[in-house]
Amino acid sequence: MGDFLIVSLAEELQAYEDLAQEYQVGFEINDFYDPLVFEDKKRREDIIQKYQKAGIPAGSTMHVSVFSYDPQIREISKLRMRQSMEIAQELSVKGVVFHTNWNPMLSNIVYDDQVVDGTCTFVRELLEAYPEIQIYMENMFDSDPVILQKISEQLCVYSNFGVCLDYAHAHLSDTPIEEWIKALRQYIRHIHINDNDLRRDLHLAVGDGRIDWELFCRYYQTYFEECSVLIETTKPDNQRRALEYLRKKL
Repeated sequence: MGDFLIVSLAEELQAYEDLAQEYQVGFEINDFYDPLVFEDKKRREDIIQKYQKAGIPAGSTMHVSVFSYDPQIREISKLRMRQSMEIAQELSVKGVVFHTNWNPMLSNIVYDDQVVDGTCTFVRELLEAYPEIQIYMENMFDSDPVILQKISEQLCVYSNFGVCLDYAHAHLSDTPIEEWIKALRQYIRHIHINDNDLRRDLHLAVGDGRIDWELFCRYYQTYFEECSVLIETTKPDNQRRALEYLRKKL
């Protein structure tokens, strides 16, 4: 297995540290997924210090959820993204994952163009301001890879840009996984995996749902062995089960 990661949370850090040492995996820090953390300076600093004291495995990343297209809320979203990059810099993590948050229910030419242009304009600023930190754009609600592909075509000129393919989210869309891979494979640098029933985002341990993991392993071995892969389930027991399952498959 290559560069694999597990979700980490400061409140249960020892359990994640134990897994990281046993399986030689990194963290994808999820504490800053909660916007209330950014509002509470003491809590934010306590989390940062806890990670710094424990030590963060090499190749670790952060996962943050922001974005809105209301102009007032968007300014706050931009602030949160800047704060996320500053924290990533302070923690010396490899990269930060942001969602596209494109809403397929609103999709039309004008809306789609606004999403692509607005995202590229601001993410370009971050890529230039923080060249030492990778920025990965993830499919969240996306029903197909088109928006991510258009964003990637503009931002791929930056060496610190890449796509985070959420393999489980892609399986919840009506678009075959083969089309996601074909459209995005040249841009994918990071992957999120967990299992589901192909209808709901359940975040099950890999192997506990209906996703075809034999197919994933073929894609991984063909295209993604250089990518980092997050086991995106929170409970340490599920993380361990997923790591054992993948160890046998890969």
